[in-house]
Amino acid sequence: MGKPVLYSYWRSSCSWRVRIALQLKKIDFEYRAVHLLNNGGEQFKEDYVALNPMKELPTLCIDGHTLTQSIAIIEYLEDAHAESGARLLPDDAGAKAEVRALTHMISSDIQPVQNLRVLKRFMGEFDTPEVKDAKKMEWGKWAIETGFDGLEKALERTAGVFCFGDSVTMADLALIPQVYNAERFGVNMASYPTISRVAKALEVLPEFKAAHPSAMPDAQ
Repeated sequence: MGKPVLYSYWRSSCSWRVRIALQLKKIDFEYRAVHLLNNGGEQFKEDYVALNPMKELPTLCIDGHTLTQSIAIIEYLEDAHAESGARLLPDDAGAKAEVRALTHMISSDIQPVQNLRVLKRFMGEFDTPEVKDAKKMEWGKWAIETGFDGLEKALERTAGVFCFGDSVTMADLALIPQVYNAERFGVNMASYPTISRVAKALEVLPEFKAAHPSAMPDAQ
């Protein structure tokens, strides 16, 4: 069936999560860039919409499947490639539920509120570019801080070296892109010592370095 193909954008949080998962699972893949801003957004082109009707990233073509939604993709990689590379979910049902909860605090509650589609709709309420930019930064900062207030408390209970104990899990794959976004939106990370500590431990891992936006062929 050939090499897996990942449709990605260098700074897409959701794509970034999947890139880390592929690295940790030691799965070689082809990278195809879909620019979210050029020409009105390449995700709206007919050929891409045929792959992903939500007009979002990422899309992963693997094992004869065309998969969308980053967390569903990561869960697929965990199930279908269980013997490849690292395990991303614990075996214990209770621990697995906790990791999934941490993951969705970020992927469902924080990141979607500050993503590009929401920001563009919100910015449309204002007239001048200067006001639009200021309001975008204000909104993104509010969305992330509101979520990080709760996530920090959760991680105080669950974290060891990483989000859940001392092994990398799916929650860590969601955390790193969100910390990157927090820094972009001017969040004071000193207010979130546990999140910051875990992020620093993850940033030095080779798989996380390989998946970083700056390492992508479409990085700008």
